[in-house]
Amino acid sequence: MTPWPNGQAVFVEAPARLHFGVLDLRGALGRSFGGIGAAAPAPTLLVSACPADTLEVAGEDVDRAAGFAHRFLAHYGPGNGGGGVRLHVHRTLPPHSGLGSGTQLALAVARALAECCGVATDAPALARAVGRGRRSAIGTWTFTGGGLVLEGGRRPESDGVAPLLARLPFPPAWRCVVAVPEAAPGISGEEEADALAELARPPECDVERVAHLVLMALLPALAEADLATFGAALREIQEITGRWFASVQGGTFAPGPSEELVRRMAEWGASGVGQSSWGPAVYGIVDGEAAGLRLAERVRALLGVTDVAGRVYEGPFRTDGARVWRAREHPSTLLGVP
Repeated sequence: MTPWPNGQAVFVEAPARLHFGVLDLRGALGRSFGGIGAAAPAPTLLVSACPADTLEVAGEDVDRAAGFAHRFLAHYGPGNGGGGVRLHVHRTLPPHSGLGSGTQLALAVARALAECCGVATDAPALARAVGRGRRSAIGTWTFTGGGLVLEGGRRPESDGVAPLLARLPFPPAWRCVVAVPEAAPGISGEEEADALAELARPPECDVERVAHLVLMALLPALAEADLATFGAALREIQEITGRWFASVQGGTFAPGPSEELVRRMAEWGASGVGQSSWGPAVYGIVDGEAAGLRLAERVRALLGVTDVAGRVYEGPFRTDGARVWRAREHPSTLLGVP
């Protein structure tokens, strides 16, 4: 492990993740869930850590961050470098909004502590250490890199993270608008587990259709930069999988602002539109910077958002995942990273 200069800390900045859809709730072939998604252009969270005599946690969402830190240190133990750490959560993601706030915070804390403790590990190992990735692995794989990710679901007897099957870059010209309306928070944790247990198994023809759309429409269209075909496939995937969850969330999309935003962004020219996970976050994909800025402004006007850096975000899809670097503790020039 490289010696730590006085006053330096390791910083981890992790992007929000967008969940585009689930592949299979039936599990008839031995794997459940699976899915497609991507790292969002923004927002991001930011944590820092440096060695200390004991575990100290400060900043935002302290209780949850401390819980993840304790799990990491208990998993690796004192014999693996699990000593004291001073952890600071500078910025979190909007909670329970469909952007993976819990998983990204857990992985960022784990990565920061791994750096401090000299533990060599990868994202799936980090996820296991802090108890994430038990259903979807989209957040784990967007933490490691950019582009669209496709993961293959988990076997019920396995405690591992679902495997990454494909990662394809987005064309640089495509822009994504992410909106987080003021609405009831999406479900998570035990509530999510209970809701999933209540869902009826979807028709086999639905599951087959989603797989066909992903393999023969969505991925080829992305590889060929064909936004129209990509968007049409993504919309159909969202419609099908949204129906699977309708009995719990009240409709194909979360009723209210999320449902309206999906409809409006499609009317305003977004080729790919949908709701991320349980919402309320929604997204729209367009071609070109000017189109992205126009769509973002219309969404802000609809939501009454005046702060440009607020609950509506716009930009190209990320080409990387979490960023990790060392610098002096709490440098003001880094705390403004979006």
